[in-house]
Amino acid sequence: MSKKNKITMLILFFIVIILIVFPVLALKNAEFGGSDDAGSVMIEEINGEYEPWFTPVLEKYIDGEIPGEIESLLFCIQTALGVGVIAFCMGRFVERKKWEQKK
Repeated sequence: MSKKNKITMLILFFIVIILIVFPVLALKNAEFGGSDDAGSVMIEEINGEYEPWFTPVLEKYIDGEIPGEIESLLFCIQTALGVGVIAFCMGRFVERKKWEQKK
């Protein structure tokens, strides 16, 4: 292995260590809350008598709150569809460029 490859491997090793160790140390006592929680807290501080204008569509049909697992599933499906559309469009652009170069 050449000296250049050894230096590159050493630098990559330190980058990986930094990317793993620093977040673990920085987030040791961190509290995570979503924007929904922050919004609810802010609304309660401003006006404790606030009533929502509507109920979520799916909650009307299941007579209660949607379980967290179902919410995560719906979010994952939405993400997968979005990524699929973006990947399809990018693939079309690449293929169009290839076809234009052949002509």
